Amino acid sequence: MIRRKKLTIFTDAKDTTSVGELKKIIEGILKIQPHNQQLFNKDNTIMEDEKTLQDYGLTSTTAKAQSPATVGLAVRLTLLSFFRDENGIFEALELTPYSAPPDLPDVMKSQESNGQEQSS
Repeated sequence: MIRRKKLTIFTDAKDTTSVGELKKIIEGILKIQPHNQQLFNKDNTIMEDEKTLQDYGLTSTTAKAQSPATVGLAVRLTLLSFFRDENGIFEALELTPYSAPPDLPDVMKSQESNGQEQSS
């Protein structure tokens, strides 16, 4: 799972996929060139292009479809984006927290156990 601000991208990659290859996958989706991307591991450390996902502890045992691992994404900022300045600085990593669902109404809480009403 690749996250940037309010954006979440789900993708599938092998343990042996390099960070550089993952950036190319992101380029195909977001149209942002790999050299304008920074990826961060769970410790908010910048991931190096030559290393594999496995080097950062992202394996099939730690990242599953029902429980994906998170990789942070920051992109290079430019003063005026239409000039395509390749020397701009990178934005700070920002991952907007997901919202939590509201509490169940009391009327529905009594029906929670296996979807059946409890007998009194």
